[in-house]
Amino acid sequence: MTKPDATTNERVRPEAMTAGANKSAQPTAALRLGRGVRRAVGLVLLYALLVLGGLIFALPFLWMVRTALMDYVQVQRIPLEWIPNPARWGNFKEALSFMDFPVLLRNTLIITVVAIVGQVLSCSIVAFGFARLNFPGREFLFLVLLSTMMLPAMVTEIPRFILFRHLGWIDTILPLVVPSFFGAPFFIFLLRQFFKTIPQDLDDAARIDGCSSLRIWWQIMLPLSKPVLAVVVIFGFIWTWNDFWGPLIYLRTADKKTLSLGLQVFQGIYQTYYHYLMAASLVVLSPVLALYVFCQRYFTQGIVMTGMKG
Repeated sequence: MTKPDATTNERVRPEAMTAGANKSAQPTAALRLGRGVRRAVGLVLLYALLVLGGLIFALPFLWMVRTALMDYVQVQRIPLEWIPNPARWGNFKEALSFMDFPVLLRNTLIITVVAIVGQVLSCSIVAFGFARLNFPGREFLFLVLLSTMMLPAMVTEIPRFILFRHLGWIDTILPLVVPSFFGAPFFIFLLRQFFKTIPQDLDDAARIDGCSSLRIWWQIMLPLSKPVLAVVVIFGFIWTWNDFWGPLIYLRTADKKTLSLGLQVFQGIYQTYYHYLMAASLVVLSPVLALYVFCQRYFTQGIVMTGMKG
């Protein structure tokens, strides 16, 4: 038998190995291509769902804009028309002048600013006590505070009305702003959770330097709590700015009413001027949208960092 040539074997072996490597590389490349295609299809479907969801949530706002730019006849027309023809931009001016917008805006701003200041001060100092001070029954009192969040507001509305009537506060802004200086359980909870994420060493160092608890709260805790304070301001602004029940119960005279009550002038017993109502509603809604857009970063940061430590 002839012995195989070593030179031939050395020449054939690299070629066989290269062919085998090419065969194994082809399925790997195909798998990568398939994964890339599936990933691209998944992203397309995801963004399509997000766009569809965004359109669904934006539909009421688009309906408001559409109605605000129509006249009374176009709004009542059937079948519905989505595009105003022609667009009536004068609806905004007519609606604001009819509802006495400057007076209502002044009253709403006064109530909102005073209420926000009261909520920030009262809720932050109470949350500071629950988060940084040690006293008997602290956890029990905090649970009692949280339990008050389960009480509907309407349960306490009649006792509060009787109290404010005996104090002579009916038809004044006092029932709408004074309670904010006594704290809100939800805001106290948010601030307390955020304060617990701040290192205790800062308090100890400040006390060594002679700082009191009140000074630690004012000069250390509040400057370090801007994100969660922004959350409190945003929520407080939205709730106070859009409040309808409180002004309806306690305000009687026209020159003391707020924007939420002023929108009711477009709703009559027999007919409602929807084009004026939607135009005025867009103007009233614009400060809330602007506040959220400009403070969205602080809002998200405050919500995320609030739950980092229990």
